[in-house]
Amino acid sequence: MKTDLNKQIDFILEIDKLKQVKRRSYLINEARTENTAEHSWHIAVAAMLLAPSKEGVDVFQVIKMLLIHDIVEIDAGDTFLYDEAGTAAKEEREIKAADRLFNLLPDQQAQEFRDLWDEFEERATPEAKFARGLDRFMPLLHNYFTQGKTWQEHGITEDKVYKHNKIIDDASPELWQQAQSLIRSAVDKGYLDEAKNESGHE
Repeated sequence: MKTDLNKQIDFILEIDKLKQVKRRSYLINEARTENTAEHSWHIAVAAMLLAPSKEGVDVFQVIKMLLIHDIVEIDAGDTFLYDEAGTAAKEEREIKAADRLFNLLPDQQAQEFRDLWDEFEERATPEAKFARGLDRFMPLLHNYFTQGKTWQEHGITEDKVYKHNKIIDDASPELWQQAQSLIRSAVDKGYLDEAKNESGHE
């Protein structure tokens, strides 16, 4: 029978696989796409910097959510934000992954991690709203500072970026203002295409 320490070590070894999960966002130097472990670290540091300005938000709770929210991608893979078909099946895949992965831990920690993941997904608390909004803001930032590389590769238009990133406003109106400024600038600079009407014309 495994001890709690054995289970914790098993989990630590298992989450090393997160370093192999590739995302669509490019590193700022455009050398390659980032992996999910890099994303989780980067966004947790961003939370340390930005969350203290949000009154009534428990920064440590935000950081914990951000560090574990994408662990499910070990089994479920990364779902591209603008992939409508992939997003439709995302919840089922990720719940199944959460059931397996978090249950590698001792019971009390398994419940703690699952509660954090559920809180993030449900977006009902101020901490979860901030974490989810920041999770949208970071790829947008990467896209802008790689001159829209991912947007252009996948034919993403301005209207889709607005639609899928509006929840940033729940995290912080100030952050959403910054996001909108980046989107407008991206269109002006040609990093992001304007939406086309049904006839194919802008």
